[in-house]
Amino acid sequence: MEAPVQTEMVELVPNGKHSEGLLPVVTPTAGNQRVESPRRSCVEGEGFLQKSPSKEPHFTDFEGKTSFGMSVFNLSNAIMGSGILGLAYAMANTGIILFLFLLTAIALLSSYSIHLLLKSSGIVGIRAYEQLGYRAFGMPGKLAAALAITLQNIGAMSSYLYIIKSELPLVIRAFLNLQDHTSDWYVNGNYLVILVSVIVILPLALMRQLGYLGYSSGFSLSCMVFFLIAVIYKKFHVPCPLPPNSNTTGNVSLTEVIKEEVPLEVETEAAAFCTPSYFTLNIQTAYTIPIMAFAFVCHPEVLPIYTELKDPSKRKMQHISNLSIAVMYVMYFLAALFGYLTFYDGVESELLHTYNKVDPFDVLILCVRVAVLTAVTLTVPIVLFPVRRAIQQMLFQSQEFSWLRHTLIATSLLICINLLVIFAPTILGIFGIIGATSAPCLIFIFPAIFYFRIVPTEKEPARSTPKILVRRAWRHSSSTGAYSSEQSE
Repeated sequence: MEAPVQTEMVELVPNGKHSEGLLPVVTPTAGNQRVESPRRSCVEGEGFLQKSPSKEPHFTDFEGKTSFGMSVFNLSNAIMGSGILGLAYAMANTGIILFLFLLTAIALLSSYSIHLLLKSSGIVGIRAYEQLGYRAFGMPGKLAAALAITLQNIGAMSSYLYIIKSELPLVIRAFLNLQDHTSDWYVNGNYLVILVSVIVILPLALMRQLGYLGYSSGFSLSCMVFFLIAVIYKKFHVPCPLPPNSNTTGNVSLTEVIKEEVPLEVETEAAAFCTPSYFTLNIQTAYTIPIMAFAFVCHPEVLPIYTELKDPSKRKMQHISNLSIAVMYVMYFLAALFGYLTFYDGVESELLHTYNKVDPFDVLILCVRVAVLTAVTLTVPIVLFPVRRAIQQMLFQSQEFSWLRHTLIATSLLICINLLVIFAPTILGIFGIIGATSAPCLIFIFPAIFYFRIVPTEKEPARSTPKILVRRAWRHSSSTGAYSSEQSE
């Protein structure tokens, strides 16, 4: 029997990360000798690996060289995204205790679903998320997985462009020292997001390969760490409640403002406003789970990282996943906690924008804004690449590369996303819709049903404890996502 041909897999990675170029393409020939294939094809049999008679089969078909520590960094980088900016708002609408409970539950479920993915991939030898869908349900399963990842990437790009829309005008005002609000075009977020898309993002998106990918990914993670440090620092330098018309410079501690005599009633109201809530339920609480789910999506990236891992094993990759999720869990909780304790119920859905209430010319916050804007601007083309590849392979699979088609797809995607960002009232809607639709599918639903379909009943009977837990988690996540989606609408 002729050996199956190993072909390219469409890898769509959410939260601004893309693993194109990580996996070498190998074509088995007669005699089980592998040669590098200069040209890639698209065959549905992709992802199935040959068994080596000399050793236990791994689901990689080449020697991985990535260390344990670098794999933790790569997966942490895949998890970290713009969702961290909305977590303080989520805490303001749940309370500290309820937020901690929900964050812990989603982190644990994310870790367990990665365990299901690794177990499923180990049985059938598949190294791409959507190929697990094909193995479980055929072409409908592959298309469903690809569609969910595409929607997640579109949501990520929308959130990044919305950050440009809301933060870039503030940076320009600070550099030009504009005290009063003006209607000039160069401080209008709608014009600026279009300008950045045309001048910076579109030329980068038209490249056939992105050589700066690795540098941009590391820079994005560094910017979010810088953002976290600034949030913690500002907690101890911003008074509560904020003094009226407080526009001091960033070099002076705002806790040193002159205290004026105020009526007792006003002091009582201020004390009530500056008291943290530990358990809160309101109409905005429904956004909490979608925001958290949006912030924890990394599952399509797990299998490519597993492929690149040196001496790979499911146990080792699970340790990498657990450690990465734990690091992001701590960062998310600290960013949400200190952001919430700085502004309490006054925090906005995009935390960085809230600091404009304190001092629009604060030097530290200005540096954070510039760093985050640079990171998200460079990340948008990276997220656009896999979406365009998915469209090309679904609609133009058998056609040769065309610069015209290449350009039209990128331009059309940017136009649609810009329209969505311009007409979206807040970033909360983007977090809510994507976090209530594609994110639960990628984190909870798909790993569970893939596991249930792929793992044979000889190894795991349908009434076994793992599969019973999978069914319950699947039903719970489906009902939660549906409820959150209704509230988002």
